[in-house]
Amino acid sequence: MYVLSLKPKQRSPLRIFFGKIYFRLKRYIKWVNGKQKFALENHSTNLDHLIFTHRSLLLRELKDVDMWMQHNKVKNLKIAVKKLNRVVIKPGETFSYWRLLGNTTKRKGYVDGMVLFYGQVKKGTGGGLCQLSNLIYWMTLHTPLTVTERHRHSYDVFPDSKRTQPFGSGATCAYNYLDLQIKNETNNTYQLVVYLTDSHLVGEWRSDALAIRNYEVYEKEHWITHEYWGGYVRHNKIHRKVFNIDKIQIGDEYITENHAIMMYEPFLEVTKSL
Repeated sequence: MYVLSLKPKQRSPLRIFFGKIYFRLKRYIKWVNGKQKFALENHSTNLDHLIFTHRSLLLRELKDVDMWMQHNKVKNLKIAVKKLNRVVIKPGETFSYWRLLGNTTKRKGYVDGMVLFYGQVKKGTGGGLCQLSNLIYWMTLHTPLTVTERHRHSYDVFPDSKRTQPFGSGATCAYNYLDLQIKNETNNTYQLVVYLTDSHLVGEWRSDALAIRNYEVYEKEHWITHEYWGGYVRHNKIHRKVFNIDKIQIGDEYITENHAIMMYEPFLEVTKSL
């Protein structure tokens, strides 16, 4: 449901600092004392059956973003995919993005890249890894795996230039309190395969069994509201159509809804022709 009070939040640096400590500690305690069984095993080979694959462009020219941030993002992604590549999720196990990656420190080789901080582009160690979490989330929506934790982007920073996926179909991440978690509630084993080419980040979900369902993800009820505080907020709902092996639609499932503060003017000015 749309929240009328959605507006930019102003928090002091001190509150942000101690807030991170609190929420990270809370996550550490949950990792240790929780009842989840985490996926921690990587196989040396790929499972037989490809369930879904997707790729995203590594280098994109973004407004007001220096290209050195994009190149450093690629360096960070190269480190991260080595941790996640070929991890298997057995029935009953949960994939945790940050449980597998750990903190993105300079000691591990991570460099400064682009991070989004309350709707603003800044530099930060390990920046750019949201492209990987976005990819994994989008692929998971095309599988029977269950997303048990996902955080939407609170700000819509860049216009829809060459967008190929619905608005709000990604997953933001911040170590370790904004996690992406995926549980395998099926009877089959699944495997995440991620790697880089010269131009793309590539991902695959694979399994030890053939897929018996296919999915088509789409958005519904996309709209923009002009808020009382002067800005704009963008909204939509994400659904997916479910098809059986005969390509007959057997369902339509609600996935999530998104509400994001827009950091650009949503409407183009009308220009008069001479």
